[in-house]
Amino acid sequence: MADILIIDDEKAIRKTLTEILSFEGYKLDEASDGEEGLKKFKEKTFDLVLCDIKMPKLDGIEFLQKASEINPDIPIIMISGHGNIETAVEAVKKGAYDYISKPPDLNRLLITIRNAMERTSLVTETKVLKRKVSRVQEMIGSSAPMQKIKDTIDKVAPTDARILITGENGVGKELVARWVHEKSNRNTGPLVEVNCAAIPTELIESELFGHEKGSFTSAIKQRIGKFEQANGGTLFLDEIGDMSLSAQAKVLRALQEGKITRVGADKDINVDVRVIAATNKDLLKEVDAKAFRLDLYHRLSVILIHVPSLNDRRDDIPVLVDQFLEDICADYGIVKKGIDEDALKLLQEYNWTGNIRELRNVVERLVILSSKNITGDDVKSYVMPR
Repeated sequence: MADILIIDDEKAIRKTLTEILSFEGYKLDEASDGEEGLKKFKEKTFDLVLCDIKMPKLDGIEFLQKASEINPDIPIIMISGHGNIETAVEAVKKGAYDYISKPPDLNRLLITIRNAMERTSLVTETKVLKRKVSRVQEMIGSSAPMQKIKDTIDKVAPTDARILITGENGVGKELVARWVHEKSNRNTGPLVEVNCAAIPTELIESELFGHEKGSFTSAIKQRIGKFEQANGGTLFLDEIGDMSLSAQAKVLRALQEGKITRVGADKDINVDVRVIAATNKDLLKEVDAKAFRLDLYHRLSVILIHVPSLNDRRDDIPVLVDQFLEDICADYGIVKKGIDEDALKLLQEYNWTGNIRELRNVVERLVILSSKNITGDDVKSYVMPR
């Protein structure tokens, strides 16, 4: 149900519009002048505003300018009994969605409101899609560990050196891999990601190298593997510590010779792929346990990049929270929420076992459950264990 704010100094107009729009299913709030309207606009996110032009304290055009600075995505429809063409043009130039003369034609008013709502919905969807299709998220943080990672990426990305990224779950290893690809000479080629832990052992070889039709029971057609898909680009093997020894042997051959063989085939296929691997395991311990090949480890770890846990880079939490607030509030189509210093301090002191992934989930929870500004009490209520 959409929320509409009506700003008009005439009580009869407010009452009439409220009755009509309530009947149409809208939720209404009223203000008797521009100052009161601006105060309510700052306190709550409305879906649309109906605003008179001639009002005491703050007129409609002044309200329009100030409101557009706060949130330009909320449509504002100007209504006035003293208007003319020049007034209408000025209002639209300053950001009004439309201009309607008093007394308003009810059919036109309802159609204008509906069209404005649809536009707002499209604007929100477009912003979300733009973020989703943007090539790479920023690497946020200026702490010493993060600066070291950024410096390393700048040095190694232009080369074809293989990289092994280590770190706990949720620290952002895949983001490091994406930035290596983005800054490499292969950035016009594909970046193909494979989560080795998510693929059953019996299917990992088919996933990586492909298979020929009829090579096993469910192979009803030929399949192109990830190595071939990444040809000319980068292959990111996430959680490589979970890969079977059999698949490890084939990956080793692909790295040594630049060739792969599809399951069920005897023909070699040349591939030009840069491999970046990541793991949350200590691979040398896995080698000692006979679960990982030492020769593959040495092939993969030409460059080692360790991504620290969030607990080891607490200085970056304020800037991470600020970015998450901006992204999440934009996804929900609401004004970006603020956060108090005591709330940030509590978040910096918290034990982040789930790292950045957990922090983002917590910020989303606070956005949903808190009011306009996130306080320390909100963090205590919704984040801290009871």
